[in-house]
Amino acid sequence: MQEDISQDASRPVPDAETIEFAQKVFDLVRAGDTQRLHPLLEQGLPANLRNHKGDSLLMLASYHGHLDTARLLLDFGADPALCNDQGQAPLAGAAYKGDAAMVALLLERGADVEGAMPGGRTALMMAAMFNRCEVVDLLLCKGARADARDAGGLTALDVARIMGAPDTPQQVAAALEALPS
Repeated sequence: MQEDISQDASRPVPDAETIEFAQKVFDLVRAGDTQRLHPLLEQGLPANLRNHKGDSLLMLASYHGHLDTARLLLDFGADPALCNDQGQAPLAGAAYKGDAAMVALLLERGADVEGAMPGGRTALMMAAMFNRCEVVDLLLCKGARADARDAGGLTALDVARIMGAPDTPQQVAAALEALPS
């Protein structure tokens, strides 16, 4: 799959050598090659570089579970709230994958626990849908609202039940019961 860096209409189209370099950088991040990525960032590689889908380097590191690579990118100024072209933030990807350590890192570094994708779906909803119990607990402990609703009016409890998640409906229901009336 060929990737290219996202373009601003006022910027020139990159040459083939630049595109090839960017593809190698995205491959390093997908592979979690923190050691080879570090000197590139030190030399000025933008930590918020994005591919043709708008996926940032941090989004790819988060989605592929490379905690050290994500930490490095954050150290170099990667934005944990930077969404891709579909409106997905790294936190949602990590919640979907059930990567509690990545979720904790992103929250620690400024990701919005209530940040929602288009349609209003939150990281808590993603975790609940896919029965990511540890991530549900973590998000709730960090202030995720169990009563938040997406654009269709569904809560994390609703989407967990719809998806047939075996455990997370009970977690979210308990959180809902604990809310003040």
